[in-house]
Amino acid sequence: MDQAQGLRNVVKAQNVINTKEARIITITSGKGGVGKSNCAVNLALQFRKMGKRVIILDADFGLANVEVLCGTVPKYNLSDYIFGESELEEIITAGPEGIGFISGGSGIVKLNNLNSDQLNGVIYGLSKLNQLCDVLLIDTGAGVSETVMSFVLSSPEVIVVTTPEPSSITDAYSLIKAVYKSDGARRGTLPTLFILANRIVASDEGAAVYEKLNSVVGKFLGGSLSYLGDIPSDALLETAVRNQQIVSLVSPAAKSSRAFYEVANRLLGNDSGGQKSLGLFGFFNSFIKKQGDIR
Repeated sequence: MDQAQGLRNVVKAQNVINTKEARIITITSGKGGVGKSNCAVNLALQFRKMGKRVIILDADFGLANVEVLCGTVPKYNLSDYIFGESELEEIITAGPEGIGFISGGSGIVKLNNLNSDQLNGVIYGLSKLNQLCDVLLIDTGAGVSETVMSFVLSSPEVIVVTTPEPSSITDAYSLIKAVYKSDGARRGTLPTLFILANRIVASDEGAAVYEKLNSVVGKFLGGSLSYLGDIPSDALLETAVRNQQIVSLVSPAAKSSRAFYEVANRLLGNDSGGQKSLGLFGFFNSFIKKQGDIR
C-alpha cells in the first residue's frame, strides 16, 4: 500500500470534515526514558476512540519511538515535503485505528535553510493539516534544546511527562523553568502546562509528584501548573512496551489503558489553552520565529 492510499484510509476511517482549527498539544519531558512517546501514542488512540481525527508529528529527531509503537515505516518524512520531493498527503502514514503519523526526520531543523517565500509556502501548506485532523499531537525530544523549546513555546497546551524518580522531577522542573524564563513569559503568552505522572505505583504518588512541582513553580517562578492525572504501571502495560505495542489497543481493559482514557477525556473537557490558538498556520509561523528568538 502506497503512502497516498494510506492517507485515504486515514480520512475514510475518520470520516469527518474539519470546520475549525485543529487543537495542538505538545507532549514533552525534561529527560528521556520516562515513557513520553508511549503516552503520546496511547492518548492518540484514546482520542480516536472518542471520534477525534488525530495526527502525531514525531518531532523527537534521531529516535523512532512513535513509528515503532505504531508499527509503521514511513516512506517519506517532513523533510521530503519541505524540499518539494513529496506532497503533504504523502508524508502522512496510516497508523493503527486510523491515526495519522508524520515522521519529522530533520525537516524542522531544515526549515531554517529556506528563504522567506519558500518558508511561507511551507507554513501555508502545513496549515492544510486542519482539514485532516481535529487534534495534532507533537511528540518532542526530551530536555531543553532549541528545537524542543520552540515547540513548547509555540503550543497553546503542553503536557510535561514525568515519573516519581527524583532525577525525572528535577529535569521536568528545569524544562518548566526554561518556559517561565522565556520571552513568552515576559509577554504573558505562556502555554498551559499540564503535568502527567507516568509509571505510578502507589495511588497517591502521582498527586504527590504534581504537588512537589507545583509548589516549587509557585515559590520560585510565581506560576502554577495543571494536574492532568497519572498512568499506573501495570503488568499489561509493561508487556505491551516490551513487545513494542500500544496497551490501549492490545489490552483496553488494563489499568493503564483506563487511565489513558481518563486523561484524554479530561483534555477534551478542558478545551482552552493558556494562549489563544492561532491554528496551524499561526503555530508553525510562531515556531520559526521562536527558533530565531532562542538563538
